[in-house]
Amino acid sequence: MPDMKYILVTGGVISGVGKGVIASSFGTILKSCGIDVTSIKIDPYINIDAGTFSPYEHGEVYVLDDGGEVDLDLGNYERFLDITLHRDNNITTGKIYQQVIERERRGDYLGKTVQVIPHITDAVQEWVQRVAHIPVTPDMAPPRVCIVELGGTIGDIEGMSFVEAFRQFQFRVKKENFCCAHVSLVPMPKSTGEPKTKPTQSSVRELRGLGLSPDLILCRSEHPINQSVKNKLSNFCHVSPEQVICIHDLSSVYHVPLLMEAQGVVQYLNERLQLNMSMPRPGKFMRKWHNLAKQVDNLRKEVNIALVGKYTKLEDSYASVTKALQHACIATGSKLNLTYIEAVNLERQTKIDDPVSYHKAWQNLCKSDGVIVPGGFGQRGFEGKIEACQWCRETQKPMLGICLGLQASVIEFARNVLGLAGANSTEVAPHCAHRLVVDMPEHHPGNLGGTMRLGKRKTYLEPSIITQLYKKDVIEERHRHRYEVNPEYIEQLEKGGLRFVGKDDTKTRMEVALVDTHPYYVTVQFHPEYLSRPLSPSPPFLGLILASLGKLKSYLSKGCRLSPRNQSDVSSDEDEISVSSLSISDEKTVIENGIAVNGESKK
Repeated sequence: MPDMKYILVTGGVISGVGKGVIASSFGTILKSCGIDVTSIKIDPYINIDAGTFSPYEHGEVYVLDDGGEVDLDLGNYERFLDITLHRDNNITTGKIYQQVIERERRGDYLGKTVQVIPHITDAVQEWVQRVAHIPVTPDMAPPRVCIVELGGTIGDIEGMSFVEAFRQFQFRVKKENFCCAHVSLVPMPKSTGEPKTKPTQSSVRELRGLGLSPDLILCRSEHPINQSVKNKLSNFCHVSPEQVICIHDLSSVYHVPLLMEAQGVVQYLNERLQLNMSMPRPGKFMRKWHNLAKQVDNLRKEVNIALVGKYTKLEDSYASVTKALQHACIATGSKLNLTYIEAVNLERQTKIDDPVSYHKAWQNLCKSDGVIVPGGFGQRGFEGKIEACQWCRETQKPMLGICLGLQASVIEFARNVLGLAGANSTEVAPHCAHRLVVDMPEHHPGNLGGTMRLGKRKTYLEPSIITQLYKKDVIEERHRHRYEVNPEYIEQLEKGGLRFVGKDDTKTRMEVALVDTHPYYVTVQFHPEYLSRPLSPSPPFLGLILASLGKLKSYLSKGCRLSPRNQSDVSSDEDEISVSSLSISDEKTVIENGIAVNGESKK
């Protein structure tokens, strides 16, 4: 068996420079060469996992098949690489220290003084080597390359133990099996109009001082960097000009792997890591990504979607939801115009306290073609979500509710259709008259971290629009919730017209609810956004976009098929763009004239 190869991705100057997308792009390029890859994300914070974070603190919490609550960058990896990761693919300082302390309590260290070096650093190295060899799917062999992203910025005190661990690790696995890629910002102040390399020089100097010498320097900039700047970085950072890769802001993240490949990353990794792979044929290499990037750039017909959320001040709070909407738009040949609406601004109390925000929020909601009500926790904004559900139901506006969105729709229906005035959730009103949504005691023992219903679970569907969209009657989706619809009210709700067409294997937990008389009023308890992929959109999201475009009935009548010529069955003839008609020269033009990167988290 060939040795495992490792690519360590570090960041300098500032956080949020794009390490996640660049690490994913390394994997995309290697996968296109036939090399199986896996990914590990290291977060230096002391939390055991991301499960207890506020979305404002660290963006969304991404949930894996095994129920791991992890950093949102693992969503980048799964979407880009189309692989399945596990909770151990996310390492935190808390996990490492917890493991070392448990070993010390058991006496594994035979009475020795437990220290950062060697015990913590050894634990990091052992963890990385163990996880790197886990197959990304059960029927596959272990991957050949493991891409490790070190969160934070070089020089942060929180990450020092990890940097030291990898300084040792490069000798542990041998030089030909280890490559360090440093991502750094090259700012261009408006006062001078020229790129400044000093921050990158300082960052590389600090990294080298800590014992890691970068093999590749990936420069993030607003505009393309010319050869003279690359030569300057080469001189001061102890690398050849070919080892300086420039990634300026682009029209979409799908151009990033193409831009990296165009600058010789494949050839360099093949030689540096001794991968012994045959060089790809020009013109056909990464054809799927060329087509995808062109298709995204040439979307024309806009679809206006309103997201009624509780954490709209930080867009990363809904990173996977946003990506799932974009994937569905790509499939339908439409361009997403997403408007974030703070749920609390839709509430009647806001009309008194802040009438400007109230009227603006309702105006944005009314202008939308479709509405999505995503998940969340707590009381704030819950009544606003209920108001949005009522408006969508009564005005026949296409709506998709997720997790808390399903619970809000059930409560709204109970209040306004069944006349149960005291209907509420016990999360919001523990002593309400009608407990439409109740907690699940077996998933709520007291601690907040990892105590919910988490991970991939089966849902059994009854014949409905959702069954048609999924094209099967048993599905598997990822969950993250500790409250559920009270089974005592199901019969009453269904008699009123809210049909529960998806249930768990016990038939007691409600997973999908919809109104048959509505064009698209679908709510789900699970989180379908986690399994959405660029070339395989999530069915509920696809249904929402199609309904918002007025094309859902046509799509269903044609057997739920999208035509290969940019989905001509859901777009008018004048909006069609044939992907095959675009050439490689068009790709070069797009890259050279790219604009701001949108989409995946740039952490």
